[in-house]
Amino acid sequence: MKRQRENAIVFADPERCLGCHGCELACAVAHSGSGLHQAALSGLTLRPRNKVVAAGGVMMPVQCRQCEDAPCAAACPTGAMLQESGQVGVREKNCVGCKVCVMVCPFGAISVKHEGSDPESFRTNGGIARKCDLCAGTGRDVPACVEGCPTKALSLIDLEEYRQTLIEARAAELAQSLQHLKSRKARI
Repeated sequence: MKRQRENAIVFADPERCLGCHGCELACAVAHSGSGLHQAALSGLTLRPRNKVVAAGGVMMPVQCRQCEDAPCAAACPTGAMLQESGQVGVREKNCVGCKVCVMVCPFGAISVKHEGSDPESFRTNGGIARKCDLCAGTGRDVPACVEGCPTKALSLIDLEEYRQTLIEARAAELAQSLQHLKSRKARI
């Protein structure tokens, strides 16, 4: 397994997202442990760790933002949600399905559902917290959702690089405003 970059997130461009749900399918298949065909033949229910949502006239996937001060990790009473190496992960063996993480996630990016084939064998729903893990443990360099997006609306970005890009864009905008102001004063 290759370790993902620290402070990396999947960035969605709402102008490019078609709402096709291809990222959901790619995610579900990547985490199923088998291919789509094999999952269908065995009757396996595929569950993505992201969800395409329509709001404000745009469609885009909602998934874990890998918060730097993750409320889910702070609130988890069993230590199942943990933050290490710049990412938020789930220690499945510790999860009791209490859904505290679901309640505190500011993005609605965590779900707790049973994933076995026989839910009748449990006194509870036997749910385990699931969220985007950037495809850790799947042997991928790039998350499946990014590879599966037909319009390339998704990309894996480093937050430090993104912040630097925003700073440079803002500086260019300010420089352009200054030039406009100078040319306006010269005309007066």
